[in-house]
Amino acid sequence: MAKVPVVAKTVIVPFILITSLFALWGFANDITNPMVSAFKKVLELDNFKASLVQMAFYGGYFTMALPAAIFVNKYSYKKGVLLGLALYAIGALLFYPAAEFEAFGFFLAALYILTFGLAFLETTANPYILSMGAEETATQRLNLAQAFNPMGALGGLIVAQKFILGSLQSDDLNADGTSVFETLNEASKSVIRTADLQVIRNPYVLLGVVVIGFFILIAMMKMPQNKEQETKVSVVGSIKRLFSSKKFVWGVIAQAFYVGAQIMCWTYLYQYAESIGIDNQSAVTYGISALVIFLTGRWVGTALLKYINSGRLLFYFSIGALICTLTTIFVPGMIGLYALVGISFFMSIMFPTIYGIALEGQGEDAKFGAAFLVMAIVGGALMPTLQGLILDMGGVGYTDIKILGVPEVNFSFILPASCFLIIGYYGIMVYKKNF
Repeated sequence: MAKVPVVAKTVIVPFILITSLFALWGFANDITNPMVSAFKKVLELDNFKASLVQMAFYGGYFTMALPAAIFVNKYSYKKGVLLGLALYAIGALLFYPAAEFEAFGFFLAALYILTFGLAFLETTANPYILSMGAEETATQRLNLAQAFNPMGALGGLIVAQKFILGSLQSDDLNADGTSVFETLNEASKSVIRTADLQVIRNPYVLLGVVVIGFFILIAMMKMPQNKEQETKVSVVGSIKRLFSSKKFVWGVIAQAFYVGAQIMCWTYLYQYAESIGIDNQSAVTYGISALVIFLTGRWVGTALLKYINSGRLLFYFSIGALICTLTTIFVPGMIGLYALVGISFFMSIMFPTIYGIALEGQGEDAKFGAAFLVMAIVGGALMPTLQGLILDMGGVGYTDIKILGVPEVNFSFILPASCFLIIGYYGIMVYKKNF
């Protein structure tokens, strides 16, 4: 019996082009994560207000995912990708006027529109990759494509470290470790604020130009069509069929908690590091390490999926993530930080594996199933905001009070720990075929 290829030679070029989009939205995700801390300092915000960066970013996914699926159902995967790239570019370019007006709300609006584009791309690209070959290799194919997402994310973090955080004057410290910016008068702060917001602006504007380049390239390329998955289907009928499947419904729930856990671990890594005396620019090194470990885990996990049932592997990785998170909470100092970085290895396979399991066998309903799985990314908007509220319990610092004997920044990771329990439950139920 001939071995079924993960990616057929006939679609290799379109596969590479669509896979490149995974890196493109990974870049946007991880250049934005450190911006929570950056905006907090530049605009002198509390933790809750700063967390609205993630609310705007991931809220855009929730808003636009279902409209994206409806658009793709009416037109095609290719047109969905092109509209996504157009919205992505517009949102990125809006950082220019946002910096000119020096308005936090304008920045949030730009991020919100940018993620309209990302919602289109994720709603379209994920099922598009699944459709580029046999169904039995679909989860492997999606894990392969998703492996390029952390490569883009790594690029985003490096740009954030070298070209943004390293250049922010509002992050400068005195010899005793206290903030210089906080001691200045309002006129001096205004000059620094203007300069720092321009520093934040420039990489996003350049990103918008790069996205326009991808738009032109894909517009010119002939892309494959999967007649089964690009068939026009009834929206209402499709949604009814999807929500009659426990495996799909629980997949959406698991995905929401996974994205919430990922964004909390990657966003508040900087606050955790700062609580033990590591400045933001230096903390990016740990963020980069987390992404390298995440990428390693993705390749290892993709290989293991050839031998281990996807539900079972998801359960094993959830337990590993839970152990690391509990270490982050209850073992203070560098060991806790190393454990926080290590969580990324176990998170690596979760998104594509949950995605692949939930959409397995959905056929023509996959495009709408994809929309609900992308809407589940709203977990990345809501849960970091809850973590920000925990951090504000004792004040704007990160070690103002102790909860269960540990500083509030440590305790706040009880939220991702809870998420990993739910993901583990989904994995074991799928493995036991209870869903």
